[in-house]
Amino acid sequence: MDIEVSKQKKAFLRKLYLAHHIDSEQYNLLSLNKLTGMPRRTLQDAIAALSDIGIECQFIQDGERNNAGHYRINTWGPISSAWVDTHLDKITEILA
Repeated sequence: MDIEVSKQKKAFLRKLYLAHHIDSEQYNLLSLNKLTGMPRRTLQDAIAALSDIGIECQFIQDGERNNAGHYRINTWGPISSAWVDTHLDKITEILA
């Protein structure tokens, strides 16, 4: 049974999905693009909008180049990272 998922819900789940990966390993845009297959612009927009749902994410500069470094989750705010871990398979399925 296919259930239609709204664009807003997909955008919310995309943020949770990205936050989960950023919190589990050191990723930059290129490595997130390779992992998720999402376009660079989509990744940039979703990461920039993490604060809209209370997740604090920052880019940690590591080197001279602007894009040398990785993202880090400082706090999940009101979101339960444990819930995301538990439901990651379902989130991934919806985003596919």
